[in-house]
Amino acid sequence: MPMALDDLLERATSLVRPGQRAILGITGSPGAGKTTLAEGLVRRLNGDGPDWVAHVPMDGFHLADVELDRLGRRDRKGAPETFDAGGYAALLRRLRDEEDGVVYAPGFERTLEQPLAGAIPVPSTARLIITEGNYLLLPDEAWVRVRSHLDEVWFCELDEAERVRRLVARHEEFGKDHDTAVARVLGTDQRNAELVAATRDRADLVVGAAVSGRAAPARVPLAHRPRDSRSVR
Repeated sequence: MPMALDDLLERATSLVRPGQRAILGITGSPGAGKTTLAEGLVRRLNGDGPDWVAHVPMDGFHLADVELDRLGRRDRKGAPETFDAGGYAALLRRLRDEEDGVVYAPGFERTLEQPLAGAIPVPSTARLIITEGNYLLLPDEAWVRVRSHLDEVWFCELDEAERVRRLVARHEEFGKDHDTAVARVLGTDQRNAELVAATRDRADLVVGAAVSGRAAPARVPLAHRPRDSRSVR
């Protein structure tokens, strides 16, 4: 039976334990709704109170174009080997272990399609970190290290035709013409999507489109919050 959004809020909150932060990973093929779900959970869980949930996407660990050119991987941008998986794993470990002061994570500028260092501040009040990216469940050694720092990983699933439609629209939104967007989606993006889809069975939970595509902001009920989000340590 599909889980309702309130069930997901409760499950995410239950990951937080006294004495440590929790990290929830959200994965799925490109265009499946990972960011929509992650941002919606963060908004609902934080509500009008202090921010005890933070969003740290994997996209900040794209290798810069100049490095992809050096490695000869520019035409595969977005594939697993075009990310700094080791750096991502190191950040997740630091987010779990370093609770005093602000930890800065890299972001990603979609118009330029380049990573931005120090773009996302994670405050010490954050007890739950929600991170999302395509390759959280890959069996390769570098990505297994990433998975080792995640308490759970949820897999976003979307009807394939709708996923492709959304992905084409996203590429167009950030400056690609229609033909170029379609070629990208049916080429590199599709190869990556098939790779990600093969990891579905490794997820702790599969989240369908009815939830992942509609994580609209609203104040979370108090029952879904830790008793004191600033003191659950």
